Amino acid sequence: MSEPTGKYSITMPRDIAEAARSRSGPSGLSAYVAAAVARQIERDNLNELIQVAEAEHGPITDDEVQALRDRLHRARQGQTGGGGAA
Repeated sequence: MSEPTGKYSITMPRDIAEAARSRSGPSGLSAYVAAAVARQIERDNLNELIQVAEAEHGPITDDEVQALRDRLHRARQGQTGGGGAA
């Protein structure tokens, strides 16, 4: 079942609106914009979680980020049998 919807009027630069319309495909501009807004809300929520975690545990270092990326890469290789390009 789909979520209830409402009709809203927004203002955005014309070039952005036209680019979005040209990419929206059969689902239409409203669905394209709604998906973009939903992604932004997810990013905002994630940034808030990061701020809370960093306040509690301190900022994560570049070395820690790279170590986690390496671990994820190895895990993905293990799932695919380790062959082929990543």
